[in-house]
Formats: sequence, structure tokens, C-alpha cells
Amino acid sequence: MADPPACTVYYDGACPVCAREIALYRQSRGAEHLLFVDVSAPGDPAPDLPRAAALARMHVRRADGTLASGAAAFGALWQALPGWRPLGRVAALPGIAQVLELAYRAFLRARRIWRRG
Repeated sequence: MADPPACTVYYDGACPVCAREIALYRQSRGAEHLLFVDVSAPGDPAPDLPRAAALARMHVRRADGTLASGAAAFGALWQALPGWRPLGRVAALPGIAQVLELAYRAFLRARRIWRRG
């Protein structure tokens, strides 16, 4: 049996900006230990993650089973990839995490323009 993924990344593949960013992470060292799930496909991506919620914000399920969303999801993803780990540590710092969440919320407003479908 294969090892469980270091984390599962739930992303919106119908958003071209999101898809390009995920493509970058997929090429990163360590990405072979992650599972990437495009939530733009019909159906709920996980029992505790309805499709509408998954489409509204990026989510990452950590190896311990906890679910992170928004900027915290990016921090969890970055910490799971060796080359991105320093950025993930910075993203988790008090104050930085809140600023990143505000920036992510601003991105979500602009994302409506780019999203297909």
C-alpha cells in the first residue's frame, strides 16, 4: 500500500491563475508526496469539504488530517515542500499570517474576473 500524502491540496482548476500556481508547486521538489485535487469537477472533494466551500477558498489537508483554508492553506502547502519550507515558516508567524489572509481575501475578489465556468 502507498504511503498517505504529506498533504492534500484542494484547488480550483477552473481559475487560470490558480491552475498556473498549482502547476508550479507540482514541479517542486517533494510534490510527488502531495495529492492535488481539482475541485472544479462535480461532486464534493471530501466528506467534510463540500464543493462550494472548496471552490470558495483554497484548502489543504495536513498529514494529521486537519484542514487549513485560505492563507493558512498556502502556509501548510509551503511547509510540505522542501524548497518552499522557509516561506511556510514565515507565513505561520503571528502578524504575517493575518496580513497574508487579508491579501488572499483581496485576491479572491479579483479571482472572480479570471475564473472560467
